[in-house]
Amino acid sequence: MHVVEATAYGDPSVLEWRERDEPTPGPGEVAIRVTQTGVNFADVQARRGTYHAAQKPPFVPGLDCVGTIVALGAGVDGFHIGQRVAAFPPAGSYAEVVVVPVATTYALDPAVSDDDAAALLMLVTAYNTISFAGRLARGESVLVHAAAGGVGSTAVQIARALGAGTIFATVGSEAKRAVARDAGADVVIDYRSEDFARRVLDATAGRGVDLILDSVAGDVFTAGLTALAPFGRLVIFGMASGTPGTVRTNELHASNRAVIGYSSGSYRKLRPEALRPAAEASLRLVAEGKVHVVIGARFPLREAAEAHRLVESRAGHGKVLLTVE
Repeated sequence: MHVVEATAYGDPSVLEWRERDEPTPGPGEVAIRVTQTGVNFADVQARRGTYHAAQKPPFVPGLDCVGTIVALGAGVDGFHIGQRVAAFPPAGSYAEVVVVPVATTYALDPAVSDDDAAALLMLVTAYNTISFAGRLARGESVLVHAAAGGVGSTAVQIARALGAGTIFATVGSEAKRAVARDAGADVVIDYRSEDFARRVLDATAGRGVDLILDSVAGDVFTAGLTALAPFGRLVIFGMASGTPGTVRTNELHASNRAVIGYSSGSYRKLRPEALRPAAEASLRLVAEGKVHVVIGARFPLREAAEAHRLVESRAGHGKVLLTVE
């Protein structure tokens, strides 16, 4: 079989098409022939050597995939050969065949397409930042940063499906406004030309929003705190700006506001079984037609380097997929 391997830390040119022996599942594992895998920004960070859960080269990038079970390890119940599933492969998903523990393998409803299922990490991250970490209550207002991206556009849809009130969204260009609006955002703000915090405060009579989803950090995080309502939660789940955000604790306790860190990657590594509720709930929303993954581009698996270049450029929108031919 073939894999895409990061042979060193560096630019996309370190991703090489390699041949490996096909893996065999051990006890409690299944082997999956991959049809599609998602490209996550965490993959880019892992390739650069800046992802907190990155492996050392050489390694196979990739965190999620969809495919068909081709072999079962000893003691596996509830799955069968030929079954279509989505999964989090611990040894990387940029491969034609992967081995995955049943704890992070999820049966798929026929109504869930491969495109949607290949975005599993994105779905789980969006769902958990809103429901689990963010504790969204029906009618509460939400601000989603980078709302034209894969996680952002999905988070807007999930927030709407879970009963959010007004949904604010920030985007990085005029061209991306339509993506956020189509996802269901009520107010879309171009953060490069507008003061998003001031727009939120003006629209809420100075109160701010109940929940902020921030994968950018840096100055966006700092400004976001000024637009967070009393008893509000700011969920920080990334650092796309390359700069961490900072907070003064006295800005939190007097107003009962909270800053909450979240990482699906850390849960995948340390508490993988805890991802199942979000995986099943988000896939159910997809099956019911309440959430649709926005696909921005797709590449053959062997062209993973080109997919990484697109993600790094920030010129695209939605989810980038790799397909296995």
